[in-house]
Amino acid sequence: MEKAHKPKKVFIQGPISPDFVAKSIASHQSKTGIGAHAIFLGQIRADQKEGGPVTGIDYTAYEEMAEQAFYDIREAAFAKFELTCMHIYHSLGLVPTGEISLFVFVSSPHRRAAFEASEYIVEEIKANVPIFGKELIGEAGQHVWKENK
Repeated sequence: MEKAHKPKKVFIQGPISPDFVAKSIASHQSKTGIGAHAIFLGQIRADQKEGGPVTGIDYTAYEEMAEQAFYDIREAAFAKFELTCMHIYHSLGLVPTGEISLFVFVSSPHRRAAFEASEYIVEEIKANVPIFGKELIGEAGQHVWKENK
């Protein structure tokens, strides 16, 4: 029986900074059994909508349910792929265009598992985690609820 992994804090208030991403990568240099890392960064696009361009996304979530869903995805990924470690971070609150709102960092002894696990995790997050994004549009403060695609 696989051992369960300790739940980890996923949510970060506001954008995920490049410095945070860099420090996460650097902290794995001492883990010499790792042969591959796969990193997914979800960035806010300035899509053109009626009323102007998207200027940011304001994220909310059913946090307790979302944390459980993240934990379940994490456990399923560890069971399905040969992984050494995994980190998932998602923004809450306002994330302006050009900034990062999702950071998935997967480490494995071999590249194939890292690639496949990363894609699996991102698709599972999009399909199953109760996070909601309100796209802010133009200067007038209009908004529309974002669809997960």
